[in-house]
This record gives sequence, structure tokens and C-alpha cells, in this order.
Amino acid sequence: MKYQSQKIAYWYFAAAMGLFAIQVLVGAIMGYVYVAPNFLSEILPFNILRMVHTNALIVWLLLGFFGASYYLVPEESERDIESPALAYGQLILLVVGTLGAVITYVFNLGEGNVLFGQQGREFLEQPLWVKLGIAVAALVFLYNISMTVLKGRKTAVSNVLLIGMWGITVFFLFSFYNPGNLSLDKMYWWYVVHIWVEGVWELVMAAILAFLLLKLTGIDREVIEKWVYTIVALALFTGLLGTGHHYYWIGTPGYWQWIGSVFSALEIVPFLAMVVFAFMMVWKGGRDHPNKAAILWALGSTVLAFFGAGVWGFMHTLAPVNFYSHGTQITAAHAHLAFFGAYVSMNLAIITYAMPYLRKSEPYNQILNMISFWLMAGGMTFMTITLTFAGIIQTHLQRVNGEYYMSVQDQLGIFYWMRLGAGIIFVIGALMFIYAIFGPKKVRT
Repeated sequence: MKYQSQKIAYWYFAAAMGLFAIQVLVGAIMGYVYVAPNFLSEILPFNILRMVHTNALIVWLLLGFFGASYYLVPEESERDIESPALAYGQLILLVVGTLGAVITYVFNLGEGNVLFGQQGREFLEQPLWVKLGIAVAALVFLYNISMTVLKGRKTAVSNVLLIGMWGITVFFLFSFYNPGNLSLDKMYWWYVVHIWVEGVWELVMAAILAFLLLKLTGIDREVIEKWVYTIVALALFTGLLGTGHHYYWIGTPGYWQWIGSVFSALEIVPFLAMVVFAFMMVWKGGRDHPNKAAILWALGSTVLAFFGAGVWGFMHTLAPVNFYSHGTQITAAHAHLAFFGAYVSMNLAIITYAMPYLRKSEPYNQILNMISFWLMAGGMTFMTITLTFAGIIQTHLQRVNGEYYMSVQDQLGIFYWMRLGAGIIFVIGALMFIYAIFGPKKVRT
């Protein structure tokens, strides 16, 4: 660790891992509810569990991105963060907002209240006061990072990261706009949900990956920067127009079926480029870096993202296919592997790389960390495959044969049991990772 302000990242990573644990444990409970529907139904209905699961995922990933930024920007800019005090204040604001949202969901507080009640829009259920807090925290972050970059050295890594973070903030503002027209509501809703995860988040992922490869491989910066700019251009070109695959069936003009199909099909290209980029840099680098677990997570992230976001996304993104498959377990299969591959794994990669420096320890619990990777990757892959088979059967029975939804669900029970088993394995891997990160350390001499 070269700069004192990099210590800020430690607390962001710690908060992120706390929410990660909550997210996966709630996910396991949800998996059990699929096979035992009355479990906790009176105390914590499934819709509440789902809100906690998805909201915890989004917030901890954002905390990871913020922590990664506070760690890598000082090294890239060759100066400390502009205001560490503001960075800690931002973290407190985000944690308080997260706790407020969870308490609101669990106890159904402020029902019908515009300011304090849940909003009722999927993934954007946060009460208005929490959304306002998130917006303020984002603006604080942008000021801190932007001033640090502007006053220091400018690199492709920090520039791409900054564009991604500005994009996250700008597109989040659409969560405040809730028009009465349902088609219009869904159009702008996707500005947040899609353009975040299939647009600007990819820029943040590319920046973190480039930073890790610079540190882990020793490849010349100029080579890595050329790759980064190419990947970013592909991600924005395909991701922004690829939003059209969400417009197929919400009342928008028919031309979106063509735009969405063509550009969504191309969204696989930047993820393939990331795989080639990462493996080529590690192969050509020749540096024997001691932190093998960080290399494994970085490489694994690109491969899992390619299959989850790229291949599984392509499987049902064309309009004639999506007509039958949208909203089935195929969507769930794609979403789980895509999120884990692209964003969860990349966050765990930067945490794995940074924590030895933040804790002033040797690369720690390498074997345990790498075992956790294979448990999580294996569990998530098996879960994705089982959900894919469940979705194919569901599509045929429900959308083609016209059988009733609940009748079809009864016939998918075996797949839900397998999904539960895979989820338990994933939870074990996640808890093992957290222990590897925060467990006993070897002090640097």
C-alpha cells in the first residue's frame, strides 16, 4: 500500500462482505422456500426475502466498486484521495440507507407513504429517503474521485473508471422518475436496471480488470490501455442499444425487436474480448506473482461473465425466442451466472488482491481462497444449468402447451431441489472466502 488514503477501501470491503453474507444466506432461504412454499410465509413472505436478496446484492457490489476506486485511484493518480473524511461519511450514509431499506421491507414500514414507504418497483423498491441518500453519497463519491483524478496523473484505467462511475450516478437519477403510463415507466426503469449492468458497470469491471492485470502480470501499460479502450467501446456500443431487448413486449414500437435482437446478440463480443485480454496478458506477462488467488479470480471472472452474460444472454435475447422464454427460469439462470461472473467475481478479485496490503499481511490463506472460488463457481454453474433445464421445460409446458403456471411449477420440483443443493455449496464457498479474507494473518516483516 503506497498511499494512506487507500485504507478507506478496507472499510468499504468489510461492509460489502457483510452484505454479501446476508445476500447469499437469504438466497439459500429463498431456495428452500421454492421446495417448501410455506416456510416463513407468515414471518418473511417470499417477496420480502427477494427484495432483501436483490437489494443486498446491488448495494454490496456498489460498495465493492467504491472500495476498489478508493484503492486503485490513488495508485493511478499518484496522490491521496481528495477528502478521506467525505469518503467515510459516504460509507456511513450508504450503510444507514441500507439498514433503513431492509427494516422498511421486513416490517413493511411507511406503507403508502411517499417518503418512507417502499416504492414497489422491482429492484428500485427503496424508500424515497434512501434513494435521496444514495444520490447524495454518489455525488460525494464523484467529487472525491474526480478531484483526485483531475489533480493527479491521468491514465486509461482511472478515466474509464470515472466514466463508469459518472454513468452509474446519472442513470440512477431515472429511478426518481415514475410516470403514470406503464410502458413509459418500464422504458425508464430499464435505463437504470439494464444500462447499469449491461453498460456502465461493464466499464467499471474493465477498469478494475485492467488495474489487476497491470499489477499481476507486469505487461506494459500501453498494451493494456489499448485493450481497455477497445473493450469499453464495444461495451457501450452494444450495451446501450442492447437495451432494446427489454422493449419487446412493453408496448413500444415494433422496430425495437430488430434493434434489440441485433445489438443484444453483439453484447457477447466485449465479454469475449475480456476473456482473450485477460488470458493473453497473464500468458505474456511472465511474472510469477505471489497472489495466485487474485489471478484465479480475475481470470475466472472473465470466463464466467462470458458464459453468464454472453452465452446465456444470447440464448434467449432474439425476439422470436424471447417471446416464449422471457420471465421464465431461463431468465433466472442467465441473471445468476451473469452477475456472479461479471461483478461478484471481479469484486472478489480486487478484494483478494488489495486486502494483503490493507491488512499488512502476506498473501493469506491462498489455498482456502482458491477452494472458495471453485466451490462458488461450481455451485453457481450447476445452479445455472438446473435453472436452464427448468426454464426450457417451463417454456414448453406453459408458453407452448398452455398449461397453468402452478401446475408447471409442481413439475419442476426436482430442479428446485438441485438448485437448493447448489446454493448451499455456494454459501459454504462464500463464507469460506470471507474467512480467508478476514481470518488470521501473517504480519509483514
